[in-house]
Amino acid sequence: MQNQVAEWEYRSVTAYPDPFHDIGMQVVITSPDGRERTVPGFWGGDQTWKFRYSSDQVGVHRYRTICSDGANASLHGQEGTIEVEAYTGENELYLHGSPKAAASRSYLAHADGKPFFWLGDTWWMSLTDRLKWPEDVKWLAQDRVEKGYTVIQVVAGLYPDMGPFDPRGSNEGGQAWEEGFTRINPAFFDAADPKIEWMVESGLLPCIVACWGYYFDFAGRDVIKKQWEYLIARYGAYPVAWCLCGEADMPYYQWDAFKDPNQKPLYVERMRKEWTEMAAYVKETDPFGRLLTIHPTQYGHNMVEDAAVLDLDMLQTGHGAYISLEPTVRMVRESVAREPRTPVINSEVCYEGIGGTSYQDIQRIAFWTCMLNGACGHTYGANGIWQVNSEDKPYGASPHGVAWGHLFWREAAQLPGSRQVGLGKKLLERYAWWSFEPQPQWLNPVAEDVPVTARPFAAGIPGQVRVIYAPFLLAFGGVEVLGIEQDVSYRAFMFDPATGDEHDFGQIIPDADGRWSTGAFKIFQDWVLVLERV
Repeated sequence: MQNQVAEWEYRSVTAYPDPFHDIGMQVVITSPDGRERTVPGFWGGDQTWKFRYSSDQVGVHRYRTICSDGANASLHGQEGTIEVEAYTGENELYLHGSPKAAASRSYLAHADGKPFFWLGDTWWMSLTDRLKWPEDVKWLAQDRVEKGYTVIQVVAGLYPDMGPFDPRGSNEGGQAWEEGFTRINPAFFDAADPKIEWMVESGLLPCIVACWGYYFDFAGRDVIKKQWEYLIARYGAYPVAWCLCGEADMPYYQWDAFKDPNQKPLYVERMRKEWTEMAAYVKETDPFGRLLTIHPTQYGHNMVEDAAVLDLDMLQTGHGAYISLEPTVRMVRESVAREPRTPVINSEVCYEGIGGTSYQDIQRIAFWTCMLNGACGHTYGANGIWQVNSEDKPYGASPHGVAWGHLFWREAAQLPGSRQVGLGKKLLERYAWWSFEPQPQWLNPVAEDVPVTARPFAAGIPGQVRVIYAPFLLAFGGVEVLGIEQDVSYRAFMFDPATGDEHDFGQIIPDADGRWSTGAFKIFQDWVLVLERV
């Protein structure tokens, strides 16, 4: 079917001592329109090589294999065909194609142009054996789909919060690489495959992070390139997003470069250069042209020398609950205003429950302030899920000696904030959210030093729809809306971002200056005010 994966394999009659390093395989595929693509193969263990391919073009695709050992007739010069049929199901990733930056560079869109709302969840360590296949993965995926999520952020074996070959990074097939990074371990990825495939089958886009940034120092450039070659060959045919690395410019937790302020700038500059070059390598190697981003310590565009290599600008804005709100608003605004424009999401902010804080109120504020200041989506995270705390054995201490928390991942999955950000997405999807722009002029001016919890935020489409988030400290005074068009009739309602309940004002009548006020809110909490054209 269109955009679904076909897989086939070859077994070498020649026995190579170290197949992963000794040989390489590619397949040249000619699509019905005559376009040729060179798709890399991946080592499947022993003397086996595999290929995965997908296309949105219906018809017969012809292929021939190329092996670096041209004398090996069992691998080199093999030919065949793949017939692609029209997809008739309802999975958006198959129906509309893998997302990339839209032409306007302000939001993401599927391959066919349909806008894609990125609502991500953070499952960094979900490919370990602490999240069991199939029962755990299917349960968690179903929960997230029902809540409206569309993306899962997952690390491909070289994890954060641990050093190389920590036992907590294993799955049923072992570690992602053999000890000393001598070669990749296909058995790890065999165990990971059904999890990635189920995400896609569930309509969840896997955002695959190749490694945490400090593995560049542990493993070296050549190993990270090999990691990327393998990931592209193994998973590039699926609708996925690529993330170059996590926290790209952060040294390992216990290294002197992390503590010495004089060394850190040098380290950061070196990493920016390395990851810029790696981004170019990934784009050159990937025949499917998947979306490419990078997970930052703060701003994604600062993790590389040239932000034009990125299709999505990720942010990380802090885990300090209320004290992280002001930098969150500021960083989103700065990133959205950058030229040339790049779609922006906050990829890590205030995991729910981290530090015994950042519960559902923070999740709602973070989601709404990001979305109404120009972000094209949002990533949620729950403390307990990202590291996959088992019920009987929590993840434990980080390399710095402190544990982030012991909440069982199933309990973390039911924290209220995960549902409430999904309610926010569902409200925005009633409208052409991808055309929304921040509209501060629709509100009375507020000094920038006023806390975020006492400032309203507005976005929408003039003459069509206005969406205003009002934090709880505005409850007694309400919200005054400015500049309402005299020739447009609006219906207004209050949306409860915690429950999804609505309270209708009916058709509103502004004064002669185009002003209209809600008056005091019925309940002391945060609300979303919506004005939609009648």
